[in-house]
Amino acid sequence: MKSSKVVSRIVTLTAALAATAGFAFASGGGSGVSADEALQRLLDGNKRFVESKMTASALCDLPAREKLATSQHPYAIILSCSDSRVPPEIIFDRALGEIFVVRVAGNVADPIVLGSIEYAAEHLGSPLIMVLGHERCGAVTATVNAKGKPEGNVGAIIKAIEPSAKKAKKDCKGKPAAEVVECAVAVNAKAVAADLTKKSKVLAHQLKEGKIKIVSATYDLDDGKVTLLK
Repeated sequence: MKSSKVVSRIVTLTAALAATAGFAFASGGGSGVSADEALQRLLDGNKRFVESKMTASALCDLPAREKLATSQHPYAIILSCSDSRVPPEIIFDRALGEIFVVRVAGNVADPIVLGSIEYAAEHLGSPLIMVLGHERCGAVTATVNAKGKPEGNVGAIIKAIEPSAKKAKKDCKGKPAAEVVECAVAVNAKAVAADLTKKSKVLAHQLKEGKIKIVSATYDLDDGKVTLLK
C-alpha cells in the first residue's frame, strides 16, 4: 500500500516537472532584438506592403514551420482591431513567429487582453508593444455616434472607447463627423497605450526596468501606411 502511494507521488511529481519544463521551453528566452530595432522592422515591412514588394510569405515554408513548432521568440506585440482589413502580419509584411498579435474590436485592453500582452512581454521576451488603431474604425465610429444603450456585449466595447470619443468631440469640435471619428481613433490608440502600465503591474515593472517600449500608431485603409502617434 505504501509502495503504491510512493509510486503515485513520484508519477505526479514527474508530470508536474515535465509540465513546468515544457512551459519554460515554450516560453523561449527572448527575441534578442531591441525595441527600437523591432519597431524599425515593422516600419520597413509596412513600407514594403505599401509598395507591393512583400517578401514574408516566402519565409512561411515547411522548414520555417518546423523550426517554430516547439518555441517562439516574437520581437513585437501588436494590439490591433479585429477589422478584417487590418491584419498585422500582412500590413507589416512579417513571417511566422515574428509578431505576437492580439486583436479585439476597437483595440481595447480588457483583463484578458492585458494577460495576453503580459505573457508575451514577460515570458516570450518581446520588447516592443504597439497599440494600432485604424482609419474609419467601426467600433470607434459606433461609439462616437452612439445614442442610448447598445444591445448585447457590444456595449462593453463602446464603454471602453467612450472616454476617448468624448475627448475627440471636445478636441475636434466643429469639424466634420468623419474627422471627429479619425480624431477619436488616434485618441483611443494613445489612451490604450498609456493605460497599459496603469492597468498592469507586470507591464509597469517591465517598462520601469527598460525591458519594453510602448508605442501607438494608426493604419490608413486607403494607402496602407502605418503612422506612429506622438
